[in-house]
Amino acid sequence: MTLTLSRIEALCFDVDGTLSDTDDVFVEKLSARLSVVGFLFPERNPRPFARRVVMATESPGNALYGLPDKLGIDDEIAALGDWFYRLGLGKTPKPFLLIPGVKEMLATLYEKYPLSVVSARGGKSTARFLEQFQLSGYFQCVATAQTCQYTKPYPDPILWAAEQMGVKPENCLMIGDTTVDIKAAHAAGAQSVGVLCGFGEKEELLEAGADLILEETAELGEVLAG
Repeated sequence: MTLTLSRIEALCFDVDGTLSDTDDVFVEKLSARLSVVGFLFPERNPRPFARRVVMATESPGNALYGLPDKLGIDDEIAALGDWFYRLGLGKTPKPFLLIPGVKEMLATLYEKYPLSVVSARGGKSTARFLEQFQLSGYFQCVATAQTCQYTKPYPDPILWAAEQMGVKPENCLMIGDTTVDIKAAHAAGAQSVGVLCGFGEKEELLEAGADLILEETAELGEVLAG
């Protein structure tokens, strides 16, 4: 697929793996704790399992294909993610890590487009991340797991963000690192960019329908400038 630049009027950013690499820290800490029962995992490597756990707390739709939303427990699962952080699994000397070049990219794009956050993470941890790096001022609106009845991979948060930004959904560009982000964009009629600095792999992002793949989120600034 090919990104149509002339369609783009607003940008929607995922957080984990797209703006923040906190989940990589989370995975490593959870893997370390699971290493005491490493014999339970293939090749004594708990990291793949830890990755799936993190993805489940980041986006219930990705792990169970929307079942938590259908059961009305997506808010509880988002809260579970916050609870894991309070336990210390996601904590570092600085609670979150910013992917290199992201703040400079946002400052550049802010001058040209309305920006939004579209995350399936809980509201509290999303707000803490934005506050830590003083990013809140760049975003016109923030959609988290509690904002809409259904979260990604449903289109609802992108549709909501588009309305808040005063643009049509098809004129939004969703930027994210997992198939959940790409599927949500497709369902909303928006274009999408998959980034490889998070959990997603190129093949699966393309298969989900990504219009463009970037190695790093910060590369988007150059793409849209061109």
